[in-house]
Amino acid sequence: MKVMVLGGAGDMGAAAVRDLVNIPEVKLVTIADINVKVAKNLAATAGKDKARVQMVDATSRDALVGAMRGHDVVAGALGPFFRFERPIVEAALEAGVNYVSICDDHDAIASILPLDDEAQESGQIIMSGMGWTPGLSNILARKGFNEMDRTEKVHIYWTGSTGDAVGLTVLLHLIHVFSGKVPSFQGGRQVEVVAGSGHQKIEFPHPLSEINVFELGHPEPITMPLYFEGIQDVRLKGGLVENHFNRIIRFLSRVGVTKTQRGNRIVGELLKTLLPLFPINRKRSFSGVRVDVEGEKAGEKIRYSYAAIDNPRRLTSIPLSIGTFMVGRGDIKRRGVFSPEAEGAIDPEVFLGELNKRGIIIEEKKEKI
Repeated sequence: MKVMVLGGAGDMGAAAVRDLVNIPEVKLVTIADINVKVAKNLAATAGKDKARVQMVDATSRDALVGAMRGHDVVAGALGPFFRFERPIVEAALEAGVNYVSICDDHDAIASILPLDDEAQESGQIIMSGMGWTPGLSNILARKGFNEMDRTEKVHIYWTGSTGDAVGLTVLLHLIHVFSGKVPSFQGGRQVEVVAGSGHQKIEFPHPLSEINVFELGHPEPITMPLYFEGIQDVRLKGGLVENHFNRIIRFLSRVGVTKTQRGNRIVGELLKTLLPLFPINRKRSFSGVRVDVEGEKAGEKIRYSYAAIDNPRRLTSIPLSIGTFMVGRGDIKRRGVFSPEAEGAIDPEVFLGELNKRGIIIEEKKEKI
């Protein structure tokens, strides 16, 4: 199996590379990045004689297509996805390769769904949103959906520490999801809500405990209603462990500073410079996801709750690596453009078994409601 990791020298891409080279069936991992120096260092330290480096400028369609050809799967870890996902998917379709990405921007996912027919006709797999949230969140939701006789609601919550938000791309994503109006699925229909509204306090596993979360822009409310028959409610809320940082980003969004990509980038670069000055609770410097699935089973109202706590690089990159491997191995029978919770996409039990081998443990609770 030959795999390319696009953005492979970045935080998430590099962690995916480190996992992929340890999979026996993977014979080649191409680290595709514009930062050749960092990529070569990664190949030397983690490559296990499987890794090679290729300089790729993702703003060049021809460069992308040429670099992708000859691989079985391309793993996408190059953001911000609201800028890059659609052009990369178009390049993958032209190159005739399968593509799996950690895309976590709702508008980016929406932009590629219309390419489903083209991907089906060519027999390709374009599986977008295969990271932490979306990704792990989607697969946990599918697991809960499969357990139910009838599923009514899926509520997703995520949190992370500013101690982990060190990269500019991560900051740009945070600012983006806190800005403007974002999708939510309520009462069986798509609606828009104000990003940063709907404040709740949600309990995560130790050591995170209670965290402030808000309505944010992520793909799950767009994709899950496509694949979960009868679902009435899909909502996503998230927030940083350090609530003062949530307040700062919400304020900047409300005054309109982040409503353009240029404003988003200026604020992101400023926050990256100032981030070391913010107080961080090192005891809670983890990231987490919680997925609550509500419905009916054997005539009873049931809630399944799933949660995971770990380093954000692992929570994001390991699902990408596993998903990429499953595509390359032929586990995914569906073709087209879809997210991992789609019918015929990721088998939750196979995926969670692989996740468990890598030390990411899912806490599961079942209760009557």
